[in-house]
Amino acid sequence: MKKVIKVKAVKKEERTIQIDPPFIRLDALLKLCDIAQTGGHAKILIQDGLVSVNGEVCEQRGKKIKAGDTVRFDNVIYTVEEK
Repeated sequence: MKKVIKVKAVKKEERTIQIDPPFIRLDALLKLCDIAQTGGHAKILIQDGLVSVNGEVCEQRGKKIKAGDTVRFDNVIYTVEEK
């Protein structure tokens, strides 16, 4: 008997977010992108390991995000660029 493995493809969405140089903190970026409603909500999302920066899970709420960085949450990739 063959074992059947089902795989569900998840569509990734990409968005661009503009910031004033030189950087923005990760928690502030989550609020700017309407991912988090408050700083406390952003803190929980980050501490739970639900946010990645440049392909790696980031648990630093105050991480400095600069132009060229990518932030991923819930299959949406946000590319950061300068205004």
